[in-house]
Amino acid sequence: MVHERYVPSGPLRIWTERIGDPGLPAVLMIMGSAAQSVSCPDALVGRLIERGVQVIRFDHRDTGRSSTVDFDAHPYTIGDLARDCLAVLDGYDLDAAHVAGTSLGGILAQWLAVHAPHRVRSLTVISSSPMGHDPGPVWARARAGEPADPDDLPPPTPAYLAHLAAGLPPGLESDMALFRVFNGPVRPFDEPAARAMLELALSRAVDPAAAAHHHRAVWLDEPGLLAPLSSITAPTSIVHGDQDPLYPLAHGEALAAAIPGAVLHVVPGMGHVMTSPGLPEEVADLIRL
Repeated sequence: MVHERYVPSGPLRIWTERIGDPGLPAVLMIMGSAAQSVSCPDALVGRLIERGVQVIRFDHRDTGRSSTVDFDAHPYTIGDLARDCLAVLDGYDLDAAHVAGTSLGGILAQWLAVHAPHRVRSLTVISSSPMGHDPGPVWARARAGEPADPDDLPPPTPAYLAHLAAGLPPGLESDMALFRVFNGPVRPFDEPAARAMLELALSRAVDPAAAAHHHRAVWLDEPGLLAPLSSITAPTSIVHGDQDPLYPLAHGEALAAAIPGAVLHVVPGMGHVMTSPGLPEEVADLIRL
């Protein structure tokens, strides 16, 4: 059973999709920066349905079929993106859901668990980093070739920094190059599946360029990110690949250490995305229900 609808978030319309029996507990999947709902693999959704839940995925503002924003006139923060997630729950009359977020979606999921704990039945953070961590100085030192501060979480890998430095023009081939890096060097990269997903994303975007606003939003001050992760009470699982080029494993380890009772699942060979055969199902089995 699949149901599509728009839900309001203030003046914006957020495109959503619910898969499965609406009478079952819900999993809210929150994808990463500039990522549409379609970046959540169908295989992952299908495995979750087999586990006895319904799944809700959605397009963030400025992605896919959701509303786009004039960012210069109306800048928004990570907190605003998190409140869009609450609007999705409200749109489906859900008091609470199991919440699973990847990358930036994992930071939004942390925000929800801290600031709206009654809405989060369980928390799963995938391929992400502690929400109060400021990567700016770390990235600047890495790009300048300066030694890392031993007290900092590690910067992205040289392969990812080299991709950024290449300055490829926006478009499908640039996205494919990024996903090859994100996949990591250990597990096979399912290039046809990745290309099909990225082509679908481009075809359904109201304004493909608007997704870049997320990269601006993450640098804006958001006081809510500074709240202690130790206040999280939801049962929590951290899922992190040991080949993540954007957030090396130490980010997942730090996150697990900061949340009381959190369980860390290290996925061998996994990078930053689920573009390897069998990996979406593997990750689905680790989502906390």
